[in-house]
Amino acid sequence: QVQLIESGGGSVQAGGSLRLSCVASRPPFSTHIMRWFRQAPGKEREFVALITWSGGSTSYAGSVKGRFTISRDKATNSGYLQMSSLKPEDTAVYYCTVDSSWGQGTQVTVSS
Repeated sequence: QVQLIESGGGSVQAGGSLRLSCVASRPPFSTHIMRWFRQAPGKEREFVALITWSGGSTSYAGSVKGRFTISRDKATNSGYLQMSSLKPEDTAVYYCTVDSSWGQGTQVTVSS
């Protein structure tokens, strides 16, 4: 099972940007998909974005489309979530996942 480690979270003001990273302990299989989810306090975990590891096709939740960009670097077994124009409602713990593996999460806090 692949191990995932996220980083890059922090506190920013509304309108700011952050870049989250997710490093895998081994190359995900070509059929795998990397997804980012988030969970705000008192709310259910929700899908944010995904990218196919092989072809790099992407999909986004409507709430982040146009503001967030997901990418991956096969050479370093890493995935990224570039977040721009952040809003207070983006405040959450962000998790990356590949197959059945989940990272430990990284906190993103956006203040108004």
